[in-house]
Amino acid sequence: MTRGLPGIFETFLEQLSESVDQTDFREAMASVATRLDLLTFAYLSLPLQPSGEPKLISNYPPPWTAHYLQNRYQNLDPIVLRARCGGCPFLWEPDLRGAEISQVQQRLFAEAAEFGICRGLTIPIVDRRGCVAAMTFAADEPNSAFLRVAKQYEQALQLMATYFHIHVRRKLSGNRMVDGVLLTPREYECLQWAARGKSASDIGCILGLKPRTAAFHLDNAKKKLGVRTQNQAISLLASSRSSIL
Repeated sequence: MTRGLPGIFETFLEQLSESVDQTDFREAMASVATRLDLLTFAYLSLPLQPSGEPKLISNYPPPWTAHYLQNRYQNLDPIVLRARCGGCPFLWEPDLRGAEISQVQQRLFAEAAEFGICRGLTIPIVDRRGCVAAMTFAADEPNSAFLRVAKQYEQALQLMATYFHIHVRRKLSGNRMVDGVLLTPREYECLQWAARGKSASDIGCILGLKPRTAAFHLDNAKKKLGVRTQNQAISLLASSRSSIL
């Protein structure tokens, strides 16, 4: 890593560990991207089932992301189609040299350009569970500074995208199974914070609950998991997390 990057990476990991919703994750990635002079990004996670909905976390203009999802462009976007195959990060421009582009896909690129999304670096992500995602950093013009940064930090950006994907999958996938037991959202959330060393009083402050309410959810989680201590419950949570990596 280049000088200064380890500190940026450490701060980024801290922000990811503290993120609990899409807004937190968007701010974490926007912060690190800005520090690397990459101002615009989009993370798109595709559903495992055809009937599922994609997850998009981005600082692209909201009218564009709403239009993109409404028209289900993820099913025909050449960038996403290429990312589905995995592989190395790749730079792209609207002409996509060597690839045949349909009229609909040409219109997609033209519409994106109206919102300043003209070219970019895309990092494909295919994890061990078969989940497919892509992280894209975009630019609005042939900017030599963008290309320099993309090439200079390509490996670091790939690592950051992977960590981002793992944290999003853990916290936003809706999977609250611990050791085969389904916890309620509050039970799971309180147990997550307990695993970070937070007391019931701390958790109450973080989640806007009374300390005894946070303790109540932790006790319920222990009962459901069939353990007597909070540390045992945290160990089961850790085991469940590691099993999905």
